[in-house]
Amino acid sequence: MTDVETRLAALEDRLRALEDEREITRLILSYGPLVDSGCAEAVAALWDEDGVYDVDELLMDGRPAIDAMVRSANHQRWIAGGCAHFVGPPHVTVSGDEATAVGYTLMILNRDGGFTLRRATANHWTLRRTPEGWSVTNRTNRVLDGRPESPDLLASHFPGAERV
Repeated sequence: MTDVETRLAALEDRLRALEDEREITRLILSYGPLVDSGCAEAVAALWDEDGVYDVDELLMDGRPAIDAMVRSANHQRWIAGGCAHFVGPPHVTVSGDEATAVGYTLMILNRDGGFTLRRATANHWTLRRTPEGWSVTNRTNRVLDGRPESPDLLASHFPGAERV
């Protein structure tokens, strides 16, 4: 391989890494607008067919369960009353056809003419590349209420990071 071919291959690898990170970030950031607009099928389609969404108060196993959560009376009441799932920018790590990401989500509700924070959560995502693009295999959320598992979830994304 010539120097030019080596440099071109390295550049292609770097570009693919940036494109993967961008696609994953866009997928994660699409969750909030999709779930707050009640697009149940589109929300469920972010996950693999047998993907898992593990929230403190609910474990959803597979796309049908995720779709049902968005269609549920409780979730529809939040939308009707004014609701925002604000997803902060994720920290994404790609390794071949697998990826992880961590970040935060705030769930904000319109109540009594003002907005209140219902919960702030730590999020850990695992994803995989499919022929159609990146897909969520697992998303785990834990409320940031002082329990150790919430910061542990965030730290697990960073190899060698130790909590004090």
